[in-house]
Amino acid sequence: QFTEQRNALAKELRSEQRRDEAQEVSKLRKPSVAAWAVNQLVRTQRAEVAALFKAGDALQKTQADLLARRAEPEALRRAATAERAAVEQLTEKARGLLSSEGHELTPARLEQVSETLHAAALDEDARAHVQGACLERELRHVGLGALSLGAGEAPAREPKPRMSGKTETAAKSEREAAQLKQARRAERDARRDLDRATRALQAAEQRRDRAAAQLSEAERAAEEARDQATAAAAALQSAEASARNA
Repeated sequence: QFTEQRNALAKELRSEQRRDEAQEVSKLRKPSVAAWAVNQLVRTQRAEVAALFKAGDALQKTQADLLARRAEPEALRRAATAERAAVEQLTEKARGLLSSEGHELTPARLEQVSETLHAAALDEDARAHVQGACLERELRHVGLGALSLGAGEAPAREPKPRMSGKTETAAKSEREAAQLKQARRAERDARRDLDRATRALQAAEQRRDRAAAQLSEAERAAEEARDQATAAAAALQSAEASARNA
């Protein structure tokens, strides 16, 4: 219904001489299925979405603390688990949504929903797009966030001929710019590696949870099989006793 309603609204705005607004409306793109599902979650699951953003902020803070050696790896594990749980809770809510054709979201679409929610939790730009509930396409977190640099000791430099005036100031500025660029590159690489490690941890815990669920199901099936075997053995004994007494 999106295209039909968009065109009808644009036509109505033009009839009211609101041509600029009509032009903006006519440019709106039909959202992908995953983006539509995320928009529905933002509109209907406000408390859960707020909890997701809070968990994302906590995870980012823990990552920064870990880089600054103010936190332990266990704290990162807890924060990553909390963020993953918030994503999974909302993704489970999305599972019950129906497409315009009346079909449930496919596993591939649900994975896109999960990736978009994860991006919104950890990336400011992604969150800004998601919060308006007007997302057009699904998002993916690439692991490169804002950088914050701490003071550090500059590397030792070889003595150079003394310069004077503007030339010396320019050379100093160039050296400082080069050091800042190097520091930013190092922190960007560290954040990327930490994000990859966090994602790997989340994936490993998901595999562990699935394995635990499969083990529980197998144990339940084994218990049922044992009960059935016991009942069958008792029935056999009863039948043999009846046969002997006949």
